[in-house]
Order: sequence, then C-alpha cells, then structure tokens
Amino acid sequence: MMKDRLEIKGLIFDKDGTLFDFAATWEAWAVAFLLRAAQGDTDRAIHVASHIGFDFQAQKFDRNSVVIAGTPGEVAAALKPHFSHLSDVGLLEMLNEEAEKAPQREAVPLMKLLTDLRGRGLKLGVATNDAESPARAHLNQADVTPMFDFIAGFDSGHGAKPAPGQLLAFAAQTGLRPDTIAMIGDSTHDLRAGRAAGMTCVAVLTGLATETELAPHADAVLPDIGHLPAWLDGAGH
Repeated sequence: MMKDRLEIKGLIFDKDGTLFDFAATWEAWAVAFLLRAAQGDTDRAIHVASHIGFDFQAQKFDRNSVVIAGTPGEVAAALKPHFSHLSDVGLLEMLNEEAEKAPQREAVPLMKLLTDLRGRGLKLGVATNDAESPARAHLNQADVTPMFDFIAGFDSGHGAKPAPGQLLAFAAQTGLRPDTIAMIGDSTHDLRAGRAAGMTCVAVLTGLATETELAPHADAVLPDIGHLPAWLDGAGH
C-alpha cells in the first residue's frame, strides 16, 4: 500500500529511461560500440546486434533486449561469444568506455526539477544497473551530480536491480526508513526492487516499457519525472 505522499522523504531514481531518455542514449551507444568491437565490419556489427535485441539498421532496441535492464556484466556475457578477440575484462572496459561517451538527452530539464525536489527537503538518489563510472559521467554531463545524496551502479557493492540492495543502501546512508522513500523507474526491474525494499513504486513512461507492463508493479504511473511535483502534492495519479 502506498504511503501518504506527505510522508515521502526521499526519492531514488533509475537513470536510463527515467532521468534520461533511453532511446536517445543507448541506440547511439549500441551503434558506436558494435562498430568498434567489430573492428569496423558493419556486416558483423549487424549480425551481433541481432543477438542482443538491437536492430542495427533501424537503430531500435527490442523491448526484451538484455541492454534495457541488464548490467554491463550481463551485456558483456551476451556479447562475448561474438567477440572472442576481446578478453572478458577488455570487453567490459570497452562497454563502459563507450557508455561514458554516450550522448544524454534529459527526460525533462533536470536541474529545474531536482532543485524543486531538494527545495521540498527531499533526499535524492540514483540506483542504476549501469556501472557507477558511466553513471557519474552522465550526471556530470547534465551538471546535476551535486543534487544527489547517493549514486550507485551495479558495481558499487550493493548488487543490481531487481534485488533491493542499492535502494536499501540509499535508505541507510540518508537515515530514512524505506517506507518513506519512493523508487522512480521505467522498468519492472526498478519497480520490483522498490517493492522488495518496502518503498512506494512510481513508474514513468520514458523508457521502452508500456503502461500496461508497468502498472501492475506500480503505485502510480506518470508520463515522466516532470510530473513528480504534482504527484507529491496529491494532484497526480
């Protein structure tokens, strides 16, 4: 059961598809990474792309792609059979290097929104299945890193979603009870993690999942994070 919104003291956000538009970032990343890993061989890049749910020519991800909610480690495992010339470490390093350079399109103007939320006295965090280094690089690109009290990736020592470790670490660091925190995300991984942590779960539609897919796992479904202030004020659904 969702807590009264007046009792919400903290918000922890997913990154890709929540703070940033998923397609704008990761479709460009996929093309750049695949061409680099395939050593410029476009035909090979197209072939490998099909194995990770990415249409290279249309530059579109399938909703079931491992890239959408998987960790870089899981993506690397899916790619490794196709890039035997790369070591496990080398492949993961290449994934993260290209991720750090991926262009970011803010889902909404982040500084304005985060300033509003912090002005309400809320603690803010980021919990992503991306690695922490690219996550910080992306937040730095948007000049919003200082707005967050907590930033964790899959490799930060708290595990990865849908397990609740990152979310519980945010609660512990901020001193907030989990039931006074809302998890904001665009995938069922995010919402399942939030539910497992005992948090309110808010879905947004700026990723690839549909409202139909997300609604059964969410206490509220919003078009994007820009609707959070109204939701907190009780005007949103």
